[in-house]
Amino acid sequence: MAYIQPGKPQQNAYIERYNRSVRGEWLSQYIFETIKEAQNQASEWLWTYNNERPDMSIGGITPTIKLKTAA
Repeated sequence: MAYIQPGKPQQNAYIERYNRSVRGEWLSQYIFETIKEAQNQASEWLWTYNNERPDMSIGGITPTIKLKTAA
């Protein structure tokens, strides 16, 4: 496993982009009372992110559809 250098987020841009999406679209918009509530909301958001939200970088389709067509 290769680690990125401190202060060099561009070395792992895919994860940095995903983390930005999680913070902006999910984490900063809710106040959670319990860990279970946060886990349930995270699962719901992740499903929506992969199955309903079109990704313009892959032609405006969802990641799930892209995966199915690639197989």
